[in-house]
Amino acid sequence: MPAPRPGPTLHGRVRRPRRERERGTAGHLAQDRQRRVEHRCRPHRDDHIETTTLALAQLPRHLRRRVLIRTDSAGGTHGFLEWLTTGSRRLHYCVGMTITEDMQAAILKVPPASWTPAYDGNGQARDGAWVADITGLLDLSSWPAGMRVIVRKERPHPGAQLRFTDIDGHRFTAFATDAKRGHLADLELRHRRRARCEDRIRCAKDTGLRNLPRHGFAQNQLWCEIVSLACELLAWTQLLALTGAAHRWEPKRLRLRLFAVAGRLASSGRRLRLRLAERWPWSGEITAAVTRLQALPSG
Repeated sequence: MPAPRPGPTLHGRVRRPRRERERGTAGHLAQDRQRRVEHRCRPHRDDHIETTTLALAQLPRHLRRRVLIRTDSAGGTHGFLEWLTTGSRRLHYCVGMTITEDMQAAILKVPPASWTPAYDGNGQARDGAWVADITGLLDLSSWPAGMRVIVRKERPHPGAQLRFTDIDGHRFTAFATDAKRGHLADLELRHRRRARCEDRIRCAKDTGLRNLPRHGFAQNQLWCEIVSLACELLAWTQLLALTGAAHRWEPKRLRLRLFAVAGRLASSGRRLRLRLAERWPWSGEITAAVTRLQALPSG
């Protein structure tokens, strides 16, 4: 049975020590602001709740009832999951979990026949990776009702350094979800796809977030707001105007191929016309993008 699709998906990642990144469904930065030193010790629960609240505020009201929240293991806390599962919110979750000693003991009890092949990014069985449900082997009485814990086991790639949580030469990762239906491999693939937020963080760094140029807090805060605005414009431009491979170009490639092209504004018949060099390899993408934007309904 295919994995359920509860609606829009929000990807969360809290970055410390001085900045917080919040993301919406279109993959763009919702807000990116510095934090003062005295706020660094705030629990992960408060950071994730604030991030989720601001991200949900960007969605139309009728879409806020069926949203899937995905985070890494920093979001796998009692307080955050209890906040998500409050009856009035109706939010679904899929959060990473830290491998504890209890989980290690449960993993060792899983029969070999209970491990099913995991999927790759194309939905095909992946060699050397398996998933299993260990919910029945754990004491989850202190966690929200209906929570499931699914574990992924895989052979590390050649040259990878093993960690102390690796068992029998395999690398294990776990996540918790409230999904009641769906194949284990589909649910695990759905959770693993939250890694696209890492791509947005990399794009934000390429847009100016890698270094803070000023010494004062207020000046750097303004810089972060400008970077957030630039990321918003890039994301919506790709969503509304670009198609094909250009839809997934990162900032460096966009600057090289689209934004840095030489052009000339010519006035004719009381209209401004943008003239581009015919020999520019990507002039077609630029003109097609402008045409799509002009065709969008106003308002």
